[in-house]
Amino acid sequence: MRRRRILRTITAAGAASVAGCLSETGSKVVLDSPADRQFDSENLPYPAHGQAFPQFSLPNPLSEETIATEQLDETLLVTGFFATCPAECVQLIGQLVGVQHGVVEEGLTDAVRFLAITFDPERDDAEVLQEYAERMGIDREAGNWEFLRPPDPAAAERIVDEQLGITFERVSESARIEGYDFNHLSLTFLVNPGGYVERAYRTSQPDAEQVLADTRTVVQRSG
Repeated sequence: MRRRRILRTITAAGAASVAGCLSETGSKVVLDSPADRQFDSENLPYPAHGQAFPQFSLPNPLSEETIATEQLDETLLVTGFFATCPAECVQLIGQLVGVQHGVVEEGLTDAVRFLAITFDPERDDAEVLQEYAERMGIDREAGNWEFLRPPDPAAAERIVDEQLGITFERVSESARIEGYDFNHLSLTFLVNPGGYVERAYRTSQPDAEQVLADTRTVVQRSG
């Protein structure tokens, strides 16, 4: 497990959204419930605020390493996508790339890890994912972005759909994509180092500045 570096003192903006410090209060989360919350976490079809994040192990075809979530001690940003998606995933990954760049600029690189899980393992091999990373402007040199690829479609359904609640459905050739397409939910999780969900951003265009602010707060208050 990678060691977290000493972080900068918390900013006033970050402190405003803090519910407490994990190490001081024993709380499972540090962020308050989302202001726009309409349902209790247990009534949502995916892990949400205060709930344990599912544990799984998946290979990264670019690094040829297997990533096991239970062995990670960083703050995590986790989402599902497929590389040939022409719209929603481009927006989603683009926003998360903005968050990654902000994390690097703020010196939080070793404290935050991004897990982007493809639910199209038949097409998203190492070559495709490498090209996708370059096209999307992902900072591979930062060492904190993982592309995870389930071994087969059944594993993708089990982990991405059933465990994470990022529902997807393969559909036949559409006007958008040759071959086959997916109807899918756009969802990103912010998970603290203790393995609990701080935020579940259900949108294809999460506000990069807000996600960065939330991430910063979780990092700085989870030590």
